[in-house]
Amino acid sequence: MLTVISDTHSTDNHQLSGQTYEAVQNAEMVAHAGDFMCESVLDALQREATQLVGVAGNNDDTGIRERLPTTRQFTFAGVQFVMTHTRRGGPTALSLLGRERDADVVIFGHSHRPTVIESEECTLVNPGSHAQPRGHRAAHAEFDPQPTGELNGRLITVDGDVFESFTITN
Repeated sequence: MLTVISDTHSTDNHQLSGQTYEAVQNAEMVAHAGDFMCESVLDALQREATQLVGVAGNNDDTGIRERLPTTRQFTFAGVQFVMTHTRRGGPTALSLLGRERDADVVIFGHSHRPTVIESEECTLVNPGSHAQPRGHRAAHAEFDPQPTGELNGRLITVDGDVFESFTITN
């Protein structure tokens, strides 16, 4: 399983709890779409995750910006992902990023609003914020590989309620 989180906005800990904590513990890979805030939060997440990939967000300190890129590409279960914290131009700019990088999925954060936007070119996924939802559901995203080669995705609350499901085909 791939677990995707974003927007921790903490100065001392990873803020993981409930289903989000369990999903990070059980994931083969964890992706964080930026705004850790400081290096101690990044370090705490690295201790929890089997494998962590992340990008720097607009609120991250210099230490994180020196350690993480603002855009990162990776593959999980044969599916191509590109991840960034935000892009000026919203969904259109994120879709263009996906097309430029030949990605099946674009992961982003910043708004704290869990979102899935499906199109023919690529799927845009914002996992929301597990720690500071700012009026939205405290959430994360999970992706499970299927024998067919597809990825089943879902947005899920910290309490374990699935509120959106989707499928990624490559």
